Amino acid sequence: MVEETPWQQALRYANRANPYPFYEELRRTPVARQPDGSYVVSTYREVVQLLHDPRVTSDQRKRPDTPSNPFEATIITEDPSEHDVDRRRMMRHFAPPECPHTIADFEPEIRRIFGELLNNMKGKTRIDFVDEFAFPGPVTVICKVLGVPLESIPRFHGWIEAALDGLDFGPEANTPEQQRRTAAVPDQVAEFRQFLADLIDQYRKQPGPGMFSGMVNDSGPEGLSQESIVKNAMLMLFAGHETTVNLIAHSVLNLLRHPDQLEKLHRRPELIVPGVEELLRFESSVQFWPTRSALEDIEIADTTIPKGAPIFLAYGSANRDPERFENPNRLDLERPDNQHVGYSQGIHYCFGAPLARLEAQTAVGEFVRRVQNPRLVEDPPPYRRNQIFRGPRHVWVDIDGIRD
Repeated sequence: MVEETPWQQALRYANRANPYPFYEELRRTPVARQPDGSYVVSTYREVVQLLHDPRVTSDQRKRPDTPSNPFEATIITEDPSEHDVDRRRMMRHFAPPECPHTIADFEPEIRRIFGELLNNMKGKTRIDFVDEFAFPGPVTVICKVLGVPLESIPRFHGWIEAALDGLDFGPEANTPEQQRRTAAVPDQVAEFRQFLADLIDQYRKQPGPGMFSGMVNDSGPEGLSQESIVKNAMLMLFAGHETTVNLIAHSVLNLLRHPDQLEKLHRRPELIVPGVEELLRFESSVQFWPTRSALEDIEIADTTIPKGAPIFLAYGSANRDPERFENPNRLDLERPDNQHVGYSQGIHYCFGAPLARLEAQTAVGEFVRRVQNPRLVEDPPPYRRNQIFRGPRHVWVDIDGIRD
């Protein structure tokens, strides 16, 4: 039997709850060639270097052997100048300079949404933090921001779950069980795409609230095509809540694991702003991205990544690199100079990061303030299958009550 590499071991489902020992071993070889010819970059300095390197492409069309995934032909799989134009077209319906107050204006609504979720827990002594708080909060927020009817959440959530569970980049990809999941992905993505195409058609006929309506009725010289709107709408719904669900779930999970930090946040609630950055560093919501490759030979860390080779930038490992972060396996809500790569860097820096930060600060801050004596029931909790958007499926918590 061929011995698995640290990267292959980190991708096994059995290790989803704790890939960090394998990342530690992986960092001994900052740029490590894998048996399939791909290269995994695991150290902070090298990850940041390649995030800013124009010789690294995100465009799947430049690497035909890239496995199909739901994010094809979106801004996250485009290179300049196509990427720059499309990102600008989208951003003007979401962020400065055209929409300088969009996120700030949503703060009261975000606070109301998470407040109501906590109110719904009154009288309970045990909660599933994911199902009752970490999932419904972000998915409600992103639906309101984008203009997706809330009653459609169960439909598209099922499609998203099936599509994400069908992606596997590790040694279990060829098992019969995983191949069945993978085979279901095209149908799930097609149904999801049709749902969004119908919704966008409705907004074309009758404009309404939210970003989708703004995009489809954009009369500017750089409007997006129908196909581009639909594909990027899928990306925004996928990434717009998956990453935030995992951030909020991991944040509470790790605060309960580190009672000294939880108590510090109780005493000093203003630490929620740097605290969320540290919680994101500590547990990266996006572990890696699968579509990058080398446009030419790249010399880095005494290694040559050959032209055409797939490249995996391991954010989860880079954010625990002891060469960049002192005592990286220690949670420190007051960590100085915390320039993590939890939202990537460079041209593909997450444009939804300000919204996600506001949601996490609000959700985690209110949970700490209002939930009395929370205790983990099961540790580690069960994890979802997806390797990119790594997060717990359930987090059971015993509580003594909910404060007003």
